Amino acid sequence: MLTIRLAAPHYAALHAGYGDASVTEMLFYHLQRQPLERVLPTLLEKSLERGWRVVVQASSEERIEALDAHLWTYRDDSFLPHGTWREAEARAQPILLTVNGDNPNGAAVRFLVDGAPVPADAGAYQRIVLIFDGEDDDAVAAARERWSEGKAKGFDVTYWQSDDSGRWQRKA
Repeated sequence: MLTIRLAAPHYAALHAGYGDASVTEMLFYHLQRQPLERVLPTLLEKSLERGWRVVVQASSEERIEALDAHLWTYRDDSFLPHGTWREAEARAQPILLTVNGDNPNGAAVRFLVDGAPVPADAGAYQRIVLIFDGEDDDAVAAARERWSEGKAKGFDVTYWQSDDSGRWQRKA
């Protein structure tokens, strides 16, 4: 089935849930002007507003520890409720940080950062969100590979890049 959509604002794309609900959406965020630590909390907030549970998978325990600390303190007036896969109550967390490919909190959305691999069960998620460093040639090449893999699996694949003012624009 071919789904054609008009370009929508970034938050509408993450928040609105447009498209065929049975097809996994795979969103690629190309970091150029903003670091992961600025982008990820905003995307996680939008996911929670939508009522989704989330898994954030990174490729190292060090990155998970840094994200764990950052999500408690990224804003003076707010924090994001979350935990790590090591905790006994991992299943109850609305946002779970992990280095593993499982889904203990029953997340509908999976964020992949720092080259974390696309899980074998990617089709079971409503959304897979890949955030990659546009200044790293290896990360860009890996994102292109994952784009092709996502298309081949029939996922609804979109590419987002920030403009000069920091707003996300759908480019493909």
